[in-house]
Amino acid sequence: MRITVVGSINLDMVATAPALPRPGETVTGASLARHPGGKGANQALAARRLGAEVALIGRVGDDEMSGAAVALMLAHGVDLSGVETDIAAPTGVALITVDPSGENQITVAAGANHFVTPEQLPSRIETPLIAQLELPIETVEAAVGRATDFVCVNLAPAAPVSEALLRRADLIVVNETEAAFYGEALHVGGGLVVVTKGARGAVMYRRGVETAWATPPRVEAVDAVGAGDAFVGAITVALLDGMDPDAALRFACAAGALAATRPGAQPSLGAREEVEALLAK
Repeated sequence: MRITVVGSINLDMVATAPALPRPGETVTGASLARHPGGKGANQALAARRLGAEVALIGRVGDDEMSGAAVALMLAHGVDLSGVETDIAAPTGVALITVDPSGENQITVAAGANHFVTPEQLPSRIETPLIAQLELPIETVEAAVGRATDFVCVNLAPAAPVSEALLRRADLIVVNETEAAFYGEALHVGGGLVVVTKGARGAVMYRRGVETAWATPPRVEAVDAVGAGDAFVGAITVALLDGMDPDAALRFACAAGALAATRPGAQPSLGAREEVEALLAK
């Protein structure tokens, strides 16, 4: 199985703090770590760790951060031949604060991600596709329009998209906040829609009718950053592997739960055998 991911590449600056700051508040006593991230990169590595061959199309800056941003993907064999270097824009950065319960706040400076244009895409994408909304919307729309196989779109962060994209997607993944933003428009097509609900699990719909529900295994959460991307990679791989909706949801919930037990987005992504071991408990 080979999957193409069109998406963002960031370097995450993660401050683990005693509490999340309120507006106008300064919180001290944090520790700082740097991890590779970005929704596109995270989902690409998640799918790769679960057994798929993966190619990523994206953009980084011509700076010292770019190497750190792609290091884990390189180490695990993600095909980065579609990643271009922008000489004018910096590598994308996400500023993340995490509290002891694993809750987080994230601010993203898109940098080079903002300059991934439709011209960077192939004229046809003939493998299954995963896309998110951390790139310019016209680029995401173009990728989906050029796809000839299975299309998964993670509508995050929430932003207006065309009805054509919603109808074309075979799988749409959103969290509860994003689901509220899109409302009934999520169900205009005939594809699957999955709404994730954190520790309460996930529910799958087809044409607005619930078809499956799953809850994640109980884990000790340390950092929820990357858990949603682990879920997206896992649900795509599971469905392409031929799992039925219930089994695919359970598998994806386990992948997301496992990611929440480790710090960082990409360092937390589990291998397939780890996800299956957690499911078997």
